[in-house]
Amino acid sequence: MTAHAPQPGELPYFSEENSVEAVNARIGPNTDPRLAQMMQLLVKHLHAFVKEAQPTHDEWLGAIDFLTRTGQKCTDWRQEFILLSDTLGVSSLVDAVNHRRPSGATENTILGPFYVAGPPRRAFGDTICLDGKGEPLRVHGRVIDTAGQPVPGATLDVWQTNNDGFYDVQQKGVQPDMNMRGLFTADAQGRYAFASVKPRYYPIPNDGPVGQMLSALGRDFNRAAHVHAIVAAPGYETVITHIFEPGCKYLREDAVFGVKHSLIGNFRRVDDPARVTAAGFGASAFYWDVATDFVLAKARG
Repeated sequence: MTAHAPQPGELPYFSEENSVEAVNARIGPNTDPRLAQMMQLLVKHLHAFVKEAQPTHDEWLGAIDFLTRTGQKCTDWRQEFILLSDTLGVSSLVDAVNHRRPSGATENTILGPFYVAGPPRRAFGDTICLDGKGEPLRVHGRVIDTAGQPVPGATLDVWQTNNDGFYDVQQKGVQPDMNMRGLFTADAQGRYAFASVKPRYYPIPNDGPVGQMLSALGRDFNRAAHVHAIVAAPGYETVITHIFEPGCKYLREDAVFGVKHSLIGNFRRVDDPARVTAAGFGASAFYWDVATDFVLAKARG
């Protein structure tokens, strides 16, 4: 039978060959242009996947069931779809295409699901560790621009897990509220400093559909050890970034693809008794010292 060619103004009938055109032709003329563009691309690539993979009905229903269970796992504090995006590398890719910065500027990486707005403001050099666990760490450096000039008054919103590998919001009633969180302000020379504990690797939530997917793929659940930071100043692009611990065995296996080589810190162990005593933040035998400069790019107009 000869295929019916649509007449001017007619919508095409659906077929395997013209599936993309048939679906995208249904988008109305008054649709927001950006929405229309994104949906056209989504349909194009989704249909290309189906035509190449040729899933069976049972396999496609299994995929729908996976997405259903992913939604059902979401709660007020856990977003399984963000976890899915993270573990497929999509979050890191979206972040990368949206934060193309000039050479030398600190690279962005993903925010992560455990950021909490409104951390306590802390004084220069204060500790964010409220539970006393872990190996003492001093993080310090400058906030500068791409020309090497200081950015006075820049804010640094920092957070991390405790030494047991959990964020405070994961252990309500176990950890002190706002444990391992703090907001710091750079001084007139752009200098900042805070105390914490050496970060450790930790598993992402793996008791849901995303964890089952990773198990089926033979992938690891762990995030490489890191400290989070959001660095901001008027007139500059805000950077959401990490400081990674260089000895962590999961640097190349980070479950959410957050590691970038430029974000691996230089952790030095300080054993000198005089320096340990002078550190003044609870270190008794040694502490870890990390010097990291954050380089901000000028905001684009």
